[in-house]
Amino acid sequence: MATPINPSVRYYRRGTTKVLWLPSVADKNAVSRAEINAGTALEGETGAMSGWQTTSGTVPTPALGSRFTPVVGGEITASDSSLTFWASKDGDDVRTLLVREAKGFIVWMDEGDVPGQTMDVYPVQVTTQAKVRELDGAAQIMAQFAITSEPAENVTIPS
Repeated sequence: MATPINPSVRYYRRGTTKVLWLPSVADKNAVSRAEINAGTALEGETGAMSGWQTTSGTVPTPALGSRFTPVVGGEITASDSSLTFWASKDGDDVRTLLVREAKGFIVWMDEGDVPGQTMDVYPVQVTTQAKVRELDGAAQIMAQFAITSEPAENVTIPS
């Protein structure tokens, strides 16, 4: 009999997940606690998010001797990604932090800032700071990001 996968300890993302803006990181595969502490926690003003995942393409490798076409792993891409924040009536909100063309890192700590757990580190550049205008919704600002190099996934959160 095959060994079963470990049962998950399921959780609700709101109130648990941390998302950070780090202005600089020396090594995205080994972020230091000092670099984390120098960042800005965004989750308290984040109302929505989109993207923030990588996908792998495949490349067909046909051979004349077979009607079957096998595939191999191909390019790795990141989907278009954004964070939507609550706008402040006095303008003192995310617009002063995530200005267009700012470069830095978005860090996702899905299970919280728990040393020994893992985080994903996305090198990014802010591309847009769009005002979301709706008749009956609270005012929001959508920051869109270009992911500028391959994210570091499942990096250990330091003590």
